[in-house]
Amino acid sequence: MDLFAAARACLDADTPEAKVAATFSAAEAFARGESAIPDDAPPPEPIRMPGRPARPRLVPPRALPKRGFGTPEGLVAFVHAVAHIEFNAIDLAWDAVYRFRGLPRAYYADWVSVAQDEARHFRLLRARLRALGHDYGDFDAHNGLWEMAEKTAHDGMARMALVPRVLEARGLDVTPGMIAKLRALGDEETAGILELILREEVAHVAAGSRWFRWHCERAGVEPRARFRALLAEYARPVLYGPFNLEARSAAGFDADELEALQQLDAGARS
Repeated sequence: MDLFAAARACLDADTPEAKVAATFSAAEAFARGESAIPDDAPPPEPIRMPGRPARPRLVPPRALPKRGFGTPEGLVAFVHAVAHIEFNAIDLAWDAVYRFRGLPRAYYADWVSVAQDEARHFRLLRARLRALGHDYGDFDAHNGLWEMAEKTAHDGMARMALVPRVLEARGLDVTPGMIAKLRALGDEETAGILELILREEVAHVAAGSRWFRWHCERAGVEPRARFRALLAEYARPVLYGPFNLEARSAAGFDADELEALQQLDAGARS
């Protein structure tokens, strides 16, 4: 299979087992140099919902009950929510490969690697869910991450700015506090999984920063101003602090961008 066909197959896989297996197989084939990146591939198909299992049921975010970590059900619901984010992230990475054509091989290498990481994260979290007596699909979830993919399907620059650098970067902000709460409850196993995810997500967001700036350079636009404009156009409702400035800096945000984020957050609160 060429790389675009392999990415499409991963997107289409409609069970967790099939999506994870297809992802590992495609990533390993790419690493061995067995997946061509054709110059004459047909255009990508219009974006559509990727393959999903029948459960979890997708509902509006406001329909999801608020649960604290202090109860067994609350803990399991939290692990399920993070597993759902990682499951979506597999599709987001493969869509970044499939949808955007004619880019350097290094671009595809980055997002194939991200897909492989996200599949591994999902597998770890699903195993943790099972150890807690549940499985992926036992709780309702929402579709916010994929909805942003749909909004940015027309523009690789916007995709790089808004999926890795806004939605996925949110994990850099909130995960340290989650780890601390889990440790306070004595759940070292879940905390350890989240620590691994946090370390690797810095590199994923950094890939978004790198390719966002590449797109800006190719288009001849100033990246800081363009990022602020994209934030204002697409991300104002989902952008709020506090921000993990150290992790975001490591993930490729410069001082001006971090200041812009804080200004937008302050404006939204006023």
